[in-house]
Amino acid sequence: MLTKIEKKIIASLQGNIPVTSRPFLELAKEIGISEDEYLEVVENLNERGIIRRFGATLKHQNSGFKANAMVAWKVDEERVQDVGKTMASFQEVTHCYRRNPAPTWPYNLYTMVHGPDEESCHKIAARISKATCVDEYSLLFSKKELKKTSMNYFT
Repeated sequence: MLTKIEKKIIASLQGNIPVTSRPFLELAKEIGISEDEYLEVVENLNERGIIRRFGATLKHQNSGFKANAMVAWKVDEERVQDVGKTMASFQEVTHCYRRNPAPTWPYNLYTMVHGPDEESCHKIAARISKATCVDEYSLLFSKKELKKTSMNYFT
């Protein structure tokens, strides 16, 4: 069971975290507690496995990355772990997932790559292909973002 204050802190972390030198101080003030108490509760939630990580989302379109592609890879199952680790090590890869293939779609490993243009994404995929010896892949480019939100557990 979570306490009221734990729920308030989780709710405060679901939104945008202030870009300041002491963001947790500002968040703590918003819910009426000290920064020390706020951080103590966050640390406790982390130790209990309730909060596992913090993530930041960068609007890649505003930072010079105008293209992104989901690259679908066909990888032998016995190589998925090793190939996935290699693919994930590329700085241009932000996501790397293993999924079950479908009868008409044989791909089982997916990476999201970002670049300044579509040609760059193709070059990144070619470098990954060469590094992993996986030559069966397809690039699926994003054309329009229809929805992108984070989970909200508490309001």
